[in-house]
Amino acid sequence: MKELVFAIVEMTLLAAPWLLLGLLVAGLVRGLVPRARIRQWLSGDGIRPIMRGAVLGVPLPMCSCGAIPTALALYRGGAGRGPTTSFLVGTPGAGVDSLSLTFVLMGPFMMVARALGAVVAAISTGLLTALSHGGATAAEPAEAACNSGCCSSGCDGGDVMADADETAPGLRHGLRYAFTEMLDDISVWIAIGLAVAGLLITLTPPQGLAVLGSGIGPMLLMALIGVPLYLCAAATTPIAAALMLEGLSPGTALVLMLAGPVTSLATLSIFQREMGTGALLLYLTGIVVSTVAAGLATDAVIAGFNLDIQGSVQGVQEWIPAWLEWSALALLVIMAVPWLRRTLIRETHDD
Repeated sequence: MKELVFAIVEMTLLAAPWLLLGLLVAGLVRGLVPRARIRQWLSGDGIRPIMRGAVLGVPLPMCSCGAIPTALALYRGGAGRGPTTSFLVGTPGAGVDSLSLTFVLMGPFMMVARALGAVVAAISTGLLTALSHGGATAAEPAEAACNSGCCSSGCDGGDVMADADETAPGLRHGLRYAFTEMLDDISVWIAIGLAVAGLLITLTPPQGLAVLGSGIGPMLLMALIGVPLYLCAAATTPIAAALMLEGLSPGTALVLMLAGPVTSLATLSIFQREMGTGALLLYLTGIVVSTVAAGLATDAVIAGFNLDIQGSVQGVQEWIPAWLEWSALALLVIMAVPWLRRTLIRETHDD
């Protein structure tokens, strides 16, 4: 039991400063990027809007359920299937919070591989879905997607496109969103992810997952596990890191990190309702094929250049002082617990 607690605490302390940094950047993006500009970038059809939707989705602070109403608003506002799909896949695939966690838990190479993999998966799936035709558009408003229950804050991310005339909402609004609604969305899932990671590190024999090896078989298995399972991008990171420590190849772990956050049962059901069964099959095919391809490419590059992924992780850990880890964790706990957060804000206002 002590080993389990120690493993969870150690990984939590390691992740805390980087999660805090990710939330700060997410707040900056949320508060300073004009909403009308986002709508303009993603309107229309063709390869360019598809690529813009994929690239723009990476820094935007949204989980899967937050991306659903936003993507629906785009689609019903005239955006094509391709740009809508690339935005829907790219946005929850790798946000700034999850990329910062990937950096500290897996190293800079895996962070870059995750970002590139998310963009490639979004573009590939968008291009494939653009080939479909037909499919009814439901009459309900886009906000109906928030009833999926995959987030705690009611999918507030959907208001990104609410008013095309709005400029950037402001830095204070962005930071408030990051440390209230966004943190509420991901905090429970991150705690689950850290607990599962601790269990894997404690209970799995050293190199116990090395028997799975690499290749198409294990990666397809990870994709099939990740597609119906909803975990936000930040929550999958410690789980994937723990799987790597127990012998799973980095490419196979990458498949789980890419496939898990971009889909959920809510996403699949709403996508099928809006665009039809044919588009849904293309959507699933695009995600599975592109994530497995990203995993194979990652393992090939690591083998070809003889990269030491674990050495990169250790190098990051060495220059994070303990006081900073504990301070970041304390601040995150305060902001994640509603009554503590309200107390802190009230005392700050009183001063």
